[in-house]
Amino acid sequence: MNNFMDKDFLLYSEGAKKLFHSFAENMPICDYHCHLSPKEIYENTQPSDISALWLSGDHYKWRAMRSNGIEEKYCTGDASPKEKFFAFAKTLQFCIGNPLYHWAHLELQRYFGIDTPLNEKTAEDIYERANKAIENGDFRPQTLIEKSNVKFVCTTDDPVDSLEYHKLLAQKDLPFKVLPSFRPDKALNIENDGFKEYIEALGKAADIKIKTVKDVIAALYSCADYFNSVGCKISDQAFNYVPYREADKDDLDEIFKKALKGKELKQKDIDRYKTAVMLALGRKYKELGWAMEIHIGAMRNNNTKMFSSLGADTGFDSVGDCEIAQPLSRFLDALNVKDELPKTILFNLNDKDNTVLATMLGNFQSCEAESKIQFGPAWWFLDTMDGMTSQLKSLGNLGVLGKFVGMETDSRSFTSYARHEYFRRIMCRLFGQWIDEGMYAYDEDILKEIIEGICYNNAVKYFDLEV
Repeated sequence: MNNFMDKDFLLYSEGAKKLFHSFAENMPICDYHCHLSPKEIYENTQPSDISALWLSGDHYKWRAMRSNGIEEKYCTGDASPKEKFFAFAKTLQFCIGNPLYHWAHLELQRYFGIDTPLNEKTAEDIYERANKAIENGDFRPQTLIEKSNVKFVCTTDDPVDSLEYHKLLAQKDLPFKVLPSFRPDKALNIENDGFKEYIEALGKAADIKIKTVKDVIAALYSCADYFNSVGCKISDQAFNYVPYREADKDDLDEIFKKALKGKELKQKDIDRYKTAVMLALGRKYKELGWAMEIHIGAMRNNNTKMFSSLGADTGFDSVGDCEIAQPLSRFLDALNVKDELPKTILFNLNDKDNTVLATMLGNFQSCEAESKIQFGPAWWFLDTMDGMTSQLKSLGNLGVLGKFVGMETDSRSFTSYARHEYFRRIMCRLFGQWIDEGMYAYDEDILKEIIEGICYNNAVKYFDLEV
C-alpha cells in the first residue's frame, strides 16, 4: 500500500518520479484560461476563513455536496462558515475516485501544510488549523498567485468590460501579469433572454448605434481593438456545437430584427447568425494575432427551478452529446480557405469527441505556429485522471503531443493552481509508463524539452506572451 498522497503521489515508476521531480515540479504556470476576478486580484483582500476561500463560488464542491444529500443552505445558503465546511468535509470522505478529493488534499498540503485526510472525524481539527494559518499568514490573492509560481493569469472578460482592474494591475510591480481574454458569448447567443439589452450595452461600449449584424460586428471589432491595447492575446467562445450555416446579408438582418423584438427564432436562423458573427470574429482574431479558444459540448442550466433561484454557473450543467465534426470542419475551412484562420484551440467536454478533435487538428495546421491548431486540455467534467490521460493519449496517438500548450485551471478559486500539479503528475505517470515499456527512448535532453514545454514554455510561445 502506498502512502497517502506523498511526494510521489501518482508516480508509480522510477521514470515517472524522475520526469516529475527533475523537470515538471518546479516549472512556472501560464494559466491561460480561468474565471478569476481581476477586481478581487487587485483589491487583494485576505479571506476571513477557509470556507470563504474554498466554498464561495465553487460549483464543483456544491455539486458534490448536493449529491451527498446536503441541504442547499450549506452550499449557497445562509449556513455559517463552519457549518458549510463541515458539510463539505462530510461529503469529501465519500468522493472516492473524484478529482475533487485529490484537489482538496493537494491544496491543504501546499497552502496550509496540512497532510491529514479531511473527513467528518478530522473536520474540527483541520478547520481550526486552516483558520489559524489564515489568521497568522498571508492568503491574499496576489500572494497565492505568486506562491503558486504563476507568471500569467488570463481572465475571462465580456467585450463591454472596461478592463479597469487589468489596467490598474498593470501599473503595479507584480511578479505575474493579469491579462484579459475576449469572451463574446452574449453577443453570439441571439436566442437568450436579455439579448436586446446586451446589444444596447455593446453599442454603448463601442460608441456605435447597432441596427444591423454589420453593426454588431463593427462594435465587436472596436471592443477587440480596445482589449488588444490592454494586452489581450486570447479569445474564448463556448458552444454546445460549433454552428455553420451560411446566409446572405438581408436574411441576417431580418433574423437580427426578430431577435430584438423578442420573437422566437428557428434553430437554423440562430445558427446563421452565429456563423456570420463567428466568421467575422475569426478574421479579426487572425488580424490581431490572437488565439481563438472554442469550448464545445456544455449543456447548461438544466435545472430550471435552481436556475430561477440561483442563476447560471451554480452547478447545474452537464455534458452534451451533439454531433460536432461536420459543422466544425466547415467553419474552420471557411476561414482557412481565405487565409483567415487564427491560431485555434479546440476543447471538447464529451470524451466521445476526443478522436474527432485530435484528427481535426491535422486538417488545418500550418508553419505559422507550432501546432497552430491545438487540442485543448481536458476540462470541467473531463478534468479527471481518466479524462486527462485519455486526452494526452488521443493527442499522442494522432498529433504532436510535445507541442501541446498544456493545462489551465478554468477555475474561480485562488488555490486551484494545485490542479496544474495534478495534471503534471498524471502526465509524468503516463510518460514514465511509455518509457518503462520501451515505447519511447529515454533521452534526457529531449524529455526535458517536451515536459517543460507542456508545463509552461509551449503556452508562452504559442500565445506570444512577454516574459
